Amino acid sequence: MTMTTGDGVAVEGIPSLADTSILREPPSTARGVRTRAALVAAARAVFERDGYLEARLSDVAAEAKCSTGSFYTYFASKEEVLHAVLDLAQSELLHPGMPRLGDDEASPAAVIEASNRAYFEAYKRNAKLMNILDQVAAIDPKFRELRRRRSRAFCDRNARSLAQLQERGLADPELNPHQAARALSGMVGRMAYYTFVLGEENSLDDLVRHATRLWVNAVRIGSAG
Repeated sequence: MTMTTGDGVAVEGIPSLADTSILREPPSTARGVRTRAALVAAARAVFERDGYLEARLSDVAAEAKCSTGSFYTYFASKEEVLHAVLDLAQSELLHPGMPRLGDDEASPAAVIEASNRAYFEAYKRNAKLMNILDQVAAIDPKFRELRRRRSRAFCDRNARSLAQLQERGLADPELNPHQAARALSGMVGRMAYYTFVLGEENSLDDLVRHATRLWVNAVRIGSAG
């Protein structure tokens, strides 16, 4: 069974949040590569510190210890450097999702638990960047559509996995798998947001335990473990 919970970035069959078509060709010199990399790292630091809306390109350049003119050698706008940040962050934001589940492997509840833990850990590592994604989606229709398509692709994967469990008699057959996947993935995502962005006091183990039990109870997969 392949399943993921909440939002993630760029796994096979999942659209990327980074629109790499707007990025310029990589620099051809070692110095250029270093300067561009410094600007991308600086942009992420400034976005996470000040927020995307308040971030200034002059601050990005200062963080990278270069001039604003140098910034424009590599990027045309704040939007472009954001997509460079997201392109670089793909592997950081990626969580492994749920592995294929065979008859001789772990129970569905155990696989759901492992996926939830991987998702929460990835979100915790990148909570500031995840908050930036919300800010940008609120003001940029193109980015909002990229995010919507990616979220839908993850939910479609969850729905297919849930349908497989239904076919095997391991989940509530009366559930609409797409509606259930959307609701449960959204629940896990909001649990992560309240804890790692808004700062509610919840331990990782408590998040995993409650998210898993809610998933398992909602789709009626026996015991949560």
